[in-house]
Amino acid sequence: MTMVAILSGAGISTDSGIPDYRGPHGVWTRDPAAEKLATYEHYMADADIRRRAWRVRLDGPVLRAEPNAAHRAVAALDRTPGVAVRVLTQNVDGLHQIAGLPGRKVLELHGSARSVVCTGCHARSSMAAALDRVRAGEDDPKCPECGGILKSATVMFGQRLDPVVLGEAMGIAKAAEVFIAVGTSLKVQPAASLAGVAAEHGARLIIVNAEPTPYDALADEIVREPIGTALPALLERLR
Repeated sequence: MTMVAILSGAGISTDSGIPDYRGPHGVWTRDPAAEKLATYEHYMADADIRRRAWRVRLDGPVLRAEPNAAHRAVAALDRTPGVAVRVLTQNVDGLHQIAGLPGRKVLELHGSARSVVCTGCHARSSMAAALDRVRAGEDDPKCPECGGILKSATVMFGQRLDPVVLGEAMGIAKAAEVFIAVGTSLKVQPAASLAGVAAEHGARLIIVNAEPTPYDALADEIVREPIGTALPALLERLR
């Protein structure tokens, strides 16, 4: 059994209509102020930022997005005899699972935009239900359980990654025989360090990304072609 670990970033989902954040045409590149919407301190302290964040979620592409060829290729690799696939994703869109990869094989390092969580009592509920409340006129919906501030169940700037999830991801990186970093700038820590951990433990490191990354020097192979065609071709070769 060959263990293939795939670290996926925003670039794998751009073909699904979800823009990346830090690329040349990324959300935060074009509008640096938008980063405040994803910063815990600003979000908690400023009701205007929360109201803007809810409007962005309402109009955002994530819940409408469908998996693309790259997501489907990862799911197909998982169905290949003799290959064990684990996905460590920096994305919050849930598209790997919708494409058919079992949820137990996906570690969402930065959480999920398909759920909301109360910052007070930590109750979780669906994003779709919260957005229905916004459409009905609540511009900053509160937790129905305790009245606390609701946020998407994603890891914002200023919040720590779940140490259990990060520990599992480190274990997968150390055990992988092939480690593919796809569509990620490899600049956001600690997720980016997984590529280095995998290389240090003997994995064949393959980087599929349009721009250079800090880990290129460690890579056995670098692919600069568009992800929607390059990743399916690469995974077919692995199969």
